[in-house]
Amino acid sequence: MTRQFMSFTLSALVAGLAGQAQQPPAVRRAAAPPVAAPVDVTVSEGTSMSAAIAPDGRTIATDMQGSIWLMPATGGAMKRITDVFNDARQPRWSPDGRTIVFFAYRDGGYDIWAINPDGSNQRKLTWGTFDDREPIFSHDGTRIAFSSDRGNAMGSDYNIWTLDLRSNELKQITKHASEEFMPSWSPDDSEIVFATSRDNYESLWAMNVRTLDDRRLRSVTGARVDAPSWGPAGQLLYHVTQGQQTRYEIDGQAVTDSENVFAFRASWASSSEYLYVSDGKIRRRSVSGLPLQTVEFTATMPVIHPEYARKRRDFTSATPRKTLGIVRPVISPDGTRIAFAAVGDIYVMPAAGGSPVNLTKDAALDTDPSWSPDGSSLVYSSDKDSAHLQLWIHNFKTGVSQKVTNIATQPQGASFSPDGRRIVFFNVDGMWRVAEMSILDIESGRIRRIHESLPQPGTPTWSADGTRIALAGIAPMTVRFREGTNQVQTIAATGGDVKWYAPIPMLSIDSRGGAGPVWSPDGSKMAAIYEGVLAVWPVAANGEPLGPPRRITSDSAHSPSWQGDSRHILYQSLDQLRIVDIESGETRTVPFSMTWTPAIPKTRVVVHAGRLLDMKSPTLRSHVDIIVTGNRITSVVPHAAANHVKAEVVDASDLTVMPGLTEFHSHLQKDFGASQGRAWLSFGVTTVRSPGNTPYEAVEDREANEAGVRPGPRVYGTGYLMEWNRVYYKMGIAISSVSQFEMELQRAKVLEHDLIKSYVRLPDVQQKRMVEFAHSIGLPVATHEIFPAAMVGVDNTEHTAATSRRGYSPKMATLQTAYEDVVQLFGKSRRIFCPMISGGGTRELFEADLALKNDPRFRLYPQWIQRQVAAQPVTAAAGGGGDPRGGSGKMVLDVMKAGGLVVAGTDTPNGINLHGELKSYVMAGMSTFDALKTATVNPAIALGYDGGTIEPGKLADLIAIDGDPLANISSTYKVRKVVANGRAYDVAELVKRGQ
Repeated sequence: MTRQFMSFTLSALVAGLAGQAQQPPAVRRAAAPPVAAPVDVTVSEGTSMSAAIAPDGRTIATDMQGSIWLMPATGGAMKRITDVFNDARQPRWSPDGRTIVFFAYRDGGYDIWAINPDGSNQRKLTWGTFDDREPIFSHDGTRIAFSSDRGNAMGSDYNIWTLDLRSNELKQITKHASEEFMPSWSPDDSEIVFATSRDNYESLWAMNVRTLDDRRLRSVTGARVDAPSWGPAGQLLYHVTQGQQTRYEIDGQAVTDSENVFAFRASWASSSEYLYVSDGKIRRRSVSGLPLQTVEFTATMPVIHPEYARKRRDFTSATPRKTLGIVRPVISPDGTRIAFAAVGDIYVMPAAGGSPVNLTKDAALDTDPSWSPDGSSLVYSSDKDSAHLQLWIHNFKTGVSQKVTNIATQPQGASFSPDGRRIVFFNVDGMWRVAEMSILDIESGRIRRIHESLPQPGTPTWSADGTRIALAGIAPMTVRFREGTNQVQTIAATGGDVKWYAPIPMLSIDSRGGAGPVWSPDGSKMAAIYEGVLAVWPVAANGEPLGPPRRITSDSAHSPSWQGDSRHILYQSLDQLRIVDIESGETRTVPFSMTWTPAIPKTRVVVHAGRLLDMKSPTLRSHVDIIVTGNRITSVVPHAAANHVKAEVVDASDLTVMPGLTEFHSHLQKDFGASQGRAWLSFGVTTVRSPGNTPYEAVEDREANEAGVRPGPRVYGTGYLMEWNRVYYKMGIAISSVSQFEMELQRAKVLEHDLIKSYVRLPDVQQKRMVEFAHSIGLPVATHEIFPAAMVGVDNTEHTAATSRRGYSPKMATLQTAYEDVVQLFGKSRRIFCPMISGGGTRELFEADLALKNDPRFRLYPQWIQRQVAAQPVTAAAGGGGDPRGGSGKMVLDVMKAGGLVVAGTDTPNGINLHGELKSYVMAGMSTFDALKTATVNPAIALGYDGGTIEPGKLADLIAIDGDPLANISSTYKVRKVVANGRAYDVAELVKRGQ
């Protein structure tokens, strides 16, 4: 524990005692639901698996799916010697065969661990907040070499280190400004060879451990070279990836040919034999060219199919509901009023409590209010009379709102300067809220950029003298891995002079989306959210910390806002607004009551379908009337003129009507404005699952849609991506303690999220706790992980590969290939699987229809997406997955055949990509009907709602397309009419209204 962290927790205790009477009761752990009976899965292939042979040649250690296993060197059944919650990787034997060393992610960071071969005495060899990976013993057994990102808390690089087991001394071996990893000792232990980002990953280097002199050992032009293993006779064996081929080489000569060799260090069995993994199998080879041997194995892992009472959304009742999606509440300088965004509009209410007043009352997306220094006006973002967000100022004296920007990017997070003459904002110009920082001079209307595009910056805040801007920025730990910590970044208001501060080194501000920092009006303090609670620390005039943060509250906190006296702070705590006096610690809850009402149509709509694909069977029916009352289908009958009496008629007599599509994985973001909802509908998407967002914005999306304020698809969403210690996305949160984790779980419950997302750096043992909590309240859990997720009951796995804390995917090995372990873990647990391989299919759509890039629906998107679509070839807008006729497509089909439930999603905001996803499935060999099910029937099952087919009683989500999707899957993007939640839309009108 660092001294800074100790100061933080001690001050927390004092603050907690001071305000104890006002705090809510402690969060209690929800009881775990009954666990389904496990099913054993026995496999004989491993994905992204490494292997090492014992010095006596009798035993092999492997890391199948994150555990350490042992098996006879002649082959046979594997036996696990660690539990399943270590995420243990790349085992290596000590020279005497009495110890196995590996790296593991047991408690929220990678450390070097050791264990005896009989499974006893598992112990940690390195500690700390840095990641240590890829250990290997020296030949004399006295030292372990490993790679580590130890160094500067604000960002470093991977270097090779050694641990002396006699003294526990750590020594840094490499200090080059590059990424150095995967070490291996020379036969005499005088040098360590390693992979490196020097020379664009095309070479291997070695370092003398005594003199620290380095030399280049091997280069392969035009290829990636890594995983070196120095043989007993001095041979250098290493892995090469070149195009769509992987191989091992020894001293420049290829020693494998058509195998898919996994990119791990080989293990030498003798001076002439070595062991490795390829094609999911353990292999033995000889340098003398003897025939390849395969060491057959089996491994058995338990899985479950989760069984619990699912929470169901109520789409029938029109009973008013409590408003939970309160976005960026801000207190006026005099402390008398509070402004916030909710249900699509900007509201103001008395700080003493009372009824909120709607200032905007429009069908736009109005968000991010901020007060002027004198309290006479508010600045906010809105797209009320433009295609995309602009800044507006509402004057309380005149009651008039005026647009003050007219730019092609999306300004948000606005804040007045202390003199009220300027407004700083982040200006979104890329995916996932990548944004430049800009300042508007209100009088002249001139906008000056003060920093080029930043990776999803936090909301800016001003110094008291108006000379500097502070915000939460990400400080990545290394280039090799994108995650880092959220720290304070300051910029001169004139541009440049960027400075970084870490108020608590290696402890992250919770999030860049709603956790501060916010500068006090008098310039003497900053406030932010650390470990789930509000903290304040003293700063100099330029923002430099003058002391450690101290906790001000002990309850869950979000979105802090200073009153003008620099003493009181408004913040959100779960579903409450609270004001704290930072001097006395006294906290009061703002009396607050606001409701919204579901907008359920009262109309009778008849859709005349020339052809009907009801998705109950793979056949078309001709001339059918679909009768909709309110938001439900009441009957599906042969077409007759009498059916159309006293009804709103949707004429699709020359079109094919099918269920509306579900995009199962797209993160909704405010920067797209209200046009995003229209864009989804125009591409036939009537339901969107958003598996990560800032928590209150996620709820506001859902409430504004269901209240009928903004046209758009039905939204299933959640809040933060739950990370541990480190974080990457603005919509992620860097959790750093069990108590904070419980706070976040409780917030998900109170805000009525539809799922909870376990992200890249959440430890497996915490993922188990997440599943227990979520299932106890009827919510599913989503993850990137495969195991032990399949054992603890995680519901959904996202992506075929995607980001992994290991640097490689446990679901997909080199060359985008998954093997039997992955397929069976998905299949036997009947896991919901969202592959996201739209890239190849989307490119095919654009290549087959050259006019598609000019489709007017793309004008509903920001210009940076429009530029992607207009580019040739269309790559940046197409999503991921490579060629679906390769490994990724095969994985999808194999999982489906094994029993997994495949659902279509893209992880992109562009509606065309969902159609590309369906196209990719068909290119991979899936039938058109099964492909259509992934966006209709299957997601309805996965989300637990009455949709996915066209039959009486189901929700009225329909699309009318030009063509027959059973004959040509590409027909699905030719959407002409939409019925969403019982409301009928013409696509041409949606496009017109969104511009």
